[in-house]
Amino acid sequence: MTKAPQSTGYLAAPGFVAQLLGELRDVQEVHDHLVIAAGSPQVCTWAENIWFDPQRITVTSIGDAVKALKSLQRNWWPYAWQLHRRHALIQEKLPHVAAKPLKFPELYPESRLGSFTLLDPNTMLASAHCSSPFPNGVPNFVEDSEGPPSRAYLKLWEALTLARTYPKRGDRCLDLGASPGGWTWVLAKLGASVVAYDRAALAPNVAAMRGVSTVKGDAFAATPDKVGPIDWLCSDVICYPEKLRDFVQLWLDSGKCQNFVCTLKFQGDSHYGVIADMRKIPGSTVIHLHNNKHEVTWILCPRTFTRPD
Repeated sequence: MTKAPQSTGYLAAPGFVAQLLGELRDVQEVHDHLVIAAGSPQVCTWAENIWFDPQRITVTSIGDAVKALKSLQRNWWPYAWQLHRRHALIQEKLPHVAAKPLKFPELYPESRLGSFTLLDPNTMLASAHCSSPFPNGVPNFVEDSEGPPSRAYLKLWEALTLARTYPKRGDRCLDLGASPGGWTWVLAKLGASVVAYDRAALAPNVAAMRGVSTVKGDAFAATPDKVGPIDWLCSDVICYPEKLRDFVQLWLDSGKCQNFVCTLKFQGDSHYGVIADMRKIPGSTVIHLHNNKHEVTWILCPRTFTRPD
């Protein structure tokens, strides 16, 4: 019989520890952005990386720490919130982990990446199995400084990379709240046709892309009966989360779209209840992406990203 984990680690993005603490039960320790809670992994939104069954290891030297980590697995990355030099010395003696930037839509490696941190010079916390394939849950892309009109494109890159599926050439996509066009740019670059809804105009270079058409007006006027069947519904529109939830449900009920990537944006600490509502939709994932701000991303598609056990 498999032994149940004694604890699980949850690594929040900087600035979102309070949100993570608000959704976890039985919190035992907090080490900067790393929260340790008792028991098996809990359903959570605000962790960028989950440390499964972390082990507390006593070490007497750099070499001792390296030996202990190698005995557990090969690939490691430090979470160095303190004792930075000591973390670096340990990492230098471990097998090299290539963390080169991804060239979207390149698939990320599926090999496990463990995480470790020093609680003090002689106490190490290490998890050989983490939820994210990226160092500390942070994806690194080869960025495009010329095509996209805003950095919002990185959110869609990250969401599609984690889902491991992409709109393909000829797919029909709806982009809500599209201006200035970061997400439309991503979709059009993949070869999809895009109907971009917004009250404001797209950047000229995006509006001129092949397959892009624009509708000036309220994004929520893009109903199934008006737009017709689509392959992807993408939304980075600024609105109350409840409004987006109800609009998405309209599309789900219509059966006219199978793939969704939508940002739920929050003001203050209110409206978080919508996260639970979106999680109830079968096959859904709700996650705080590294490129999200005070917002989370809801993903529903045939190969939606799920955290490994």
